[in-house]
Amino acid sequence: MELQAAHPGQRIELWFQDEARFGQQGSNSRVWARRASCPRAPRQTEYEWLYLFGAVCPASGQSNGWVMPSANTQTLQAQLDELGRTLASNVHALLVLDGAGWHHSASLHVPANMTLRHLPAYSPELNQAEMLWRELRQRYLSNRVYADAAALDSAVVTAWLRLSDDLARMRQLTDFDWIRLARARAFVRPNTS
Repeated sequence: MELQAAHPGQRIELWFQDEARFGQQGSNSRVWARRASCPRAPRQTEYEWLYLFGAVCPASGQSNGWVMPSANTQTLQAQLDELGRTLASNVHALLVLDGAGWHHSASLHVPANMTLRHLPAYSPELNQAEMLWRELRQRYLSNRVYADAAALDSAVVTAWLRLSDDLARMRQLTDFDWIRLARARAFVRPNTS
């Protein structure tokens, strides 16, 4: 309620932000196989990494993602600036994120149409963006070998675009009952436009 009072005439949207590291070491996941068989899966042991910064609005399924070479204040700033530019003019975003050091940096400039709320320490289960990383790893990026950093970058971008284009799946992954209850009770008016 106090956020709505601070931004009269604006619709408050709840967003969740997180970042994940993806690398050539990849991850293995379960696969369908004949009973009593032992299917093989590739496991790469090279050390190229990149970071995917992602933000999602559970109510609409809209998202914002950036592939970055590192995770720091400057890369988070780039994502916040872009997310701020993409929000409708009548929207103020309440962006929930974890306690990474660069999320608290004094040199971070939060756009005027956004308010940051940090989660309590050691509570990743409260960050709905975490669900996106599991989906990307299990459905799109596991059991694969990437020839080089460019191949890894291409695979992560393709996976993100496929997932983020499916708004219904994004809502299914992130819009839990407790979030809908919070929207209904507290601070977020439903989108009437």
